[in-house]
Amino acid sequence: MDSAGRTDRSRTRGRGPRWLRGVGTAAVTLVIVGLAPGTASATPEDDAVAAARSERDAAAAQVGAISAELAQAEASAAAAHQAAQIALQEYEERRAAQQEAQAAADAAAEAAVQAEAELARGRAQVVAFARSSYMQGSTTPGAAALMSAEGPAQLVERAALLDAAGSHRVDVVTQLTVLEAQATAAEDAAREAVQEATELEAQAGELLAAAQQQEVSARALTAELSVRRQTWEAELAEAQEVLYGAEGARDAAAAAAAAEQAAQSRPPATTSGSGSSSSGGSSSGSSSSGGASSGGASKPTGSTTAGTPTGSAVQVAIAAAKSQGGLPYSWGGGSSRGPSYGIPPDTGIFGFDCSGLTEYAYAAVGIAIGSTSRDQYWRFRDRTVAASDLQPGDLVFWANGSVYTSIYHVALYIGNGQVIQAPQSNDVVRISSMWFGSDYYGAVRPTG
Repeated sequence: MDSAGRTDRSRTRGRGPRWLRGVGTAAVTLVIVGLAPGTASATPEDDAVAAARSERDAAAAQVGAISAELAQAEASAAAAHQAAQIALQEYEERRAAQQEAQAAADAAAEAAVQAEAELARGRAQVVAFARSSYMQGSTTPGAAALMSAEGPAQLVERAALLDAAGSHRVDVVTQLTVLEAQATAAEDAAREAVQEATELEAQAGELLAAAQQQEVSARALTAELSVRRQTWEAELAEAQEVLYGAEGARDAAAAAAAAEQAAQSRPPATTSGSGSSSSGGSSSGSSSSGGASSGGASKPTGSTTAGTPTGSAVQVAIAAAKSQGGLPYSWGGGSSRGPSYGIPPDTGIFGFDCSGLTEYAYAAVGIAIGSTSRDQYWRFRDRTVAASDLQPGDLVFWANGSVYTSIYHVALYIGNGQVIQAPQSNDVVRISSMWFGSDYYGAVRPTG
């Protein structure tokens, strides 16, 4: 709904209540001074009540219409938030893959540098051999060395040394060829790894931008809906208040007229005591349907494949999660090391998101459960827990689809029908009642 439509209705609504209050006040004044008619079939008070009731009914109709619109919009906002959570997990996984590719590129580059160094040493050896041969006037100085031997013993010794030197030169040339091939292969591997890392980084950036836009849109829509709900509920409350006032004025006028008529019919000699009763305090109950109820949803069925939880580890994990109570929700915030600043738009918020909190809790006992909610499910998918078998320490999940990649939220079950969680934006780490619904996906037991 645009702002012009809201302004027009608020002006109409403002004229109605002020006029109705004026009529009610005038009617009571007429009764007090004895001018109100006692037997008229239709009074100004009746007209005021009818007008106020019409105004109230119109406001109620408007609230009903906007409630339906709000319900649909809130469902869209919830879906956008879930999609943003899933997109964030996609980004985190792609970012991890990019970091692995970058590490491979760095290793390949280092290997290339090392190969180049080996290649340089090999070339230096060849150059040294060539220089030595040139200075001696022959590339085969062995004959001169043998001819200058002073005796048989020295001749045998020099022959052995010359044979070893010749073999070494051959080895240097062979090694040079191998090193050249290794350097080329290492450089090619480095280039391929860097290209792959660059592509993954670009994909991760696009996914992150989409996730951020989805989350920002969801928050903006939720804020707008909250304001609109308050506006319409205030309008209905005001119209109901005006109706109560008009009804009270009508009842007061009727009671005053009846008392006056009774006083006129009594004998003059009798001492009269007048008693009047006014009924203007009728109670009313108003109900507002704005929140979704999960009580009507049945628990999901499933089987338990996990073993008995490890009590000591579970208690340490739960205590670690509870120790972070009150910290704000931060999108993309938190890890095994503790709370951290999130990603846009939560770069200025120091806290946890849902999976960051559970990762931190189990890191306290040395169990790595993964950094995203769906990864935490996937790692322990062979240790599932039926809804009726939940035990403290179990991880419980919600998803908007039937596959694990649609998981968007995780919490830590702490027993007695409660979980500790980082629920959503503008909220804090806190203990909540466990709930089931159409989005409940299942549970796993990391210590089972």
